[in-house]
Order: sequence, then structure tokens, then C-alpha cells
Amino acid sequence: MFRYKPFFLSIGLILSCFHFSCNPSSTIAQKQSPNILIILADDMGYGDLGCYGGITRTPNIDALASRGIRFTHCYAGAPNCSPSRVSLMTGRIPARSGMYSYRPPKHVMHLPDEEITIAERLKAQGYQTAHMGKWHLGCLPQDPALKHPQPDQQGFDYSLGTENNAMPSHLNPVNFVRNGKEIGETDGYSCQLVADEVTSWFEQHYEASRPFFLYVPFHEPHAKIASPPELIAHYPDQTPKDAAYFANIENMDLATGRILTLLKEKGLDKNTMIFFASDNGSYRMGSNGELRGLKGGVYEGGMRIPGIFSFPGMFPEGKVSDLPIWFQDVLPTVCDLTGASVPKDRPIDGVPLLSYLKHGTAVQRTQPMLWFFYRSSPEIALRMGDYNLIARVNDTIPRTHWIADRDMPFIKQLQPDFFELYHLPNDPGQQQDLAASEPEKLAEMKAAFVKIFEEVREEGPFWEGLPAYDPKKANHNKHKEFLRNQDRFLNR
Repeated sequence: MFRYKPFFLSIGLILSCFHFSCNPSSTIAQKQSPNILIILADDMGYGDLGCYGGITRTPNIDALASRGIRFTHCYAGAPNCSPSRVSLMTGRIPARSGMYSYRPPKHVMHLPDEEITIAERLKAQGYQTAHMGKWHLGCLPQDPALKHPQPDQQGFDYSLGTENNAMPSHLNPVNFVRNGKEIGETDGYSCQLVADEVTSWFEQHYEASRPFFLYVPFHEPHAKIASPPELIAHYPDQTPKDAAYFANIENMDLATGRILTLLKEKGLDKNTMIFFASDNGSYRMGSNGELRGLKGGVYEGGMRIPGIFSFPGMFPEGKVSDLPIWFQDVLPTVCDLTGASVPKDRPIDGVPLLSYLKHGTAVQRTQPMLWFFYRSSPEIALRMGDYNLIARVNDTIPRTHWIADRDMPFIKQLQPDFFELYHLPNDPGQQQDLAASEPEKLAEMKAAFVKIFEEVREEGPFWEGLPAYDPKKANHNKHKEFLRNQDRFLNR
């Protein structure tokens, strides 16, 4: 007797297998390593996003937070562009590689080729790697006099970006460089041009058989601001300058939404881990929430930032975490997730967060978080557990706006002689200095600081060929006024 049910069941299974073998997005998402997407805002504050209590319209980033874990104690690697990006790419305190400040045009300071980036680790794992947006780790395009490593020498197969900011503003920038070649003026807003490039990369270069790493550091909302008038109109109760700032972030949110929608349309969203953050705090008073300080300073407002991890099906949705994390944790976390090896021949200052992200497992740090930014006063911050140590040197020493020849001896020799101590869960605005009332905790924090600070400073290179010191460009008095303004804002 003919048993038709098993026969047609077998045929169905064969056809089903054939169907899935012809549908790359359905099989590859199940078999290949997870994709990695890092999206970075530029100079956006802790309190700017809607999901962090801000007034900016950011539905796409807010939705990303609702699908993942939103961190309330996420820190950039530095309070300034270049060193912060070094920490994100390498997992290391940026002073270890000599990125002591932002790097001006034609400046000798850069991310050395000896450093190992996330892109290099993932490329060795067979990942296709691409960078679209702000670079700021060296000259771009190549300067024969400087010979800084280019994106393709630091792990990126493909790159469209700018050396520093979009010029002359976010609208119709003239300084984008694609794979080493300047492309001239480009019509549109910078964040949308970057989203266009991501779309183009998927259409022309993406290989469905390989996982990808996309690094998308937007230029927004770094000054000089340029925002669509129709978005500025969304903030009628703000000053024109503030409305343009909020509209700038909203435009970046729209560009982020385009990228997230693209991943979903291609069936890649469920196999992609996303990390979204800002490279440091905002320069705008009011954008860093209740935190003390602004971009360029080592108080919380300069470095505590929005931070979101999302990975559908692997990380919980809608979780809010007060675990302290920082940019240095991203490289070991990505390596843990993808099976890539963490560099063993150098100190890595971050820790893998994967077990915490998946299961909430406790994170054990073997050393405190340290920030050293010679241009600010105070210069140093340390976080260990719930406590924060702030350290400063003699306030009469001038600093230059950009690192110059006179600054290197100062960087290598400075010895802090004044300390502040704060308990951050109880005092996020850093208004209650506990240095006098908790001498034992202060001593413990100072001992931890000396150990890691001397190690980091010893490893950092002494740059030769720096510009001569120019007293006219020293910004110390300006910075002291900057700090006074911050305190006026907090105490008004």
C-alpha cells in the first residue's frame, strides 16, 4: 500500500531545505558570527536624548534603548574627541598610546600603528570592516610629511570620513575622504551623507557570506552646527542656537533610524550587536543633565555619556543598568562575543561585559577607571566602585589649547597636590567633597590612583616634533572661567 503521507512529508522537507539554502539572509543569520555595529555621536550630552530625559525628539535611539540595555553610568574614555576614540578602538587608556588631547590639523600626534584596534581583531576573524564618519585618529588623507596610519592600515577594508569635523559645517561638507581620496563638496547634511554611505556599502560591497563590523561615528552635534530648518521648527520655545542644537541631534537620530531600518529590511537586525554612545559630554550647558562639568573637563559632565547595548534575543530588552562601564570595555566585549582574541602583549584596561549583558552576572574589575586629560584643571579622575577621586596640580601652570613642546614635560612630570572625593550614587552633581570627612577612603583611592597613573604615564610616548609653545594660544585662564561658569550653572 502506498504510504502517501511520509512521501509528501519527505518532499516537503527537501523543498524546505532547498528554500532555506536559496535564502541567504535566513541561513547566514543562523550560522555566521554576530555582526557588530558601533554608532557614535560627537559632543552629545548625557541628558540630550529623549530616553535620558532630554527634550530632543529621538524616537529611533529611544526605541533602540527599549530593545536593549540603557546604562546610566556609561563613560567615554576621555572628555575630548581623539583620546576618547582611541580608548574605544583599542580598549586602552588613551595616554598609553600617546593621545593626550584632540589632534589639530598637521599635528604629529596620532594613533600609532603598533596599537591594535577592534577592526584589526575582527578582520583577523574574517569580518568585513567599514568606517563611515569622523576619524580623528591621524591625518586624513595621508600627509607625506606625517605618514600617519590610515583606516585601511588599522583594520578597515572601507572608509569614508573626515580627519576631524565636517567642514565648513554639517551642511554640504567639503572634506570627506573615501578610501584615501578626497571627494570634494557633497550636497546634504553630514549625518545623512554617512547614512547614504552605509546604504551604498551594503549595495556595492557587502558580502552576505561574511559577518560585518561597521563603525559609524557621526559628526553631530559637534559645532559648527547646521540643521534642517524643518527640524529646528520642532523647538519653538528654545533660543535659535539651542533649537539648532536639538534639531542637529534629531537629524542624527533620523540617520540612525535609516541604518537600523536597513538592517531590518536585510534580515540582519537579529544577528547584529549594536553599541550606541557619545564620544564625550556636551559643550552646551544644560545638556549633561544634573552632572557637573562640560566637554573638556574630568568632572562627570565631561565624560559620563548615554550608552546603549542592544542584541535581540541575546540581551534583555528595556533594562536600565547603573553598572559603571566605559569605552575600554567594548573591545574585550566584542572579542568575547565573536571569538576574536584580546591582545595579550599589552595592558587592556577594559573588561568583557558579555556575561553581564546576557545574564546580569557580576562584573569584576581588576583596576579602577582612570582619566587623565592634561588640558583641564583638574587633570585627573578615578572611579573605583561608587567613589570618584578628582586630582589637580598647581593651578598657576598654563596649558595650550593644542599639545605643544612645553606640554610634554608637564605631562610626564606633573604631580597632583589637591584631591577631591565624591560618592557618585548619592551625589552625581559632585557638590559634596568628602576628602576631609572620609580620610581612609581618600587614602585608599589615592593609593590606587598612584599605581595606575604612573604605569600609564610611563607607557605613553614622548612626542617629538611638536609645535612650539605659544603663550598667546594658552587657554588656562579661559578654562578657569569655563569651570566657574559650570559651577554658576549648577548652583543657580
